[in-house]
Amino acid sequence: MDRVHIFDHPMIHHKISYLRDKTTSTADFRNLVEELALLMAFEVLADVPTYDAEVETPLATAHCRRIAEDGLVIVPILRAGLGMVPGFQKLLPFVRVGHIGLARNEETHEPEAYYYKMPPGVEDATVIVVDPMLATGGSACDAIATLKAHGVTRFKFVCLIASEAGIARLSAEHPDVEIYAAECDPVLNDDAYIVPGLGDAGDRIFGTL
Repeated sequence: MDRVHIFDHPMIHHKISYLRDKTTSTADFRNLVEELALLMAFEVLADVPTYDAEVETPLATAHCRRIAEDGLVIVPILRAGLGMVPGFQKLLPFVRVGHIGLARNEETHEPEAYYYKMPPGVEDATVIVVDPMLATGGSACDAIATLKAHGVTRFKFVCLIASEAGIARLSAEHPDVEIYAAECDPVLNDDAYIVPGLGDAGDRIFGTL
């Protein structure tokens, strides 16, 4: 799985240790999610398109490279994915943000978007889908399938904690998607929570425990 990137950096491991800690407060948890997204963004954005730009320094003209402002869209999977957006926005204040919320139809058992709002031209951008947890892979696969149905063709998926099962499923269903995870855990319990994981990321971000 050459499209799977698991981070191995002291700062990532350090912050993940506090994110996992059940005694970490809601405020600290939220800040850690943002900080981790910012740290990961440097690697995630390493190959995004740039364009030539000339800049006048106090001494001369400099030939520079800039990231195209309309070339990237961050898409959090509601609701927990919202916690990762500020980290990317700190690095790229101009980045556009779409939102997707998914629920399963009780009759058809198929995923349906209960909320879908994207910036204009999203189909021409590189879309970075963010969600703190990649557990079974169901939500990630459904979100990407929904985006593909709307014409999006270039993706990256970014999470904080992944499971081996989630990575395997996302890689199998969407082999074109680059996957980035801060750390990977081996086990899902009977309730489909990642073990050891960090609990319910949405509840811990928003204080709804």
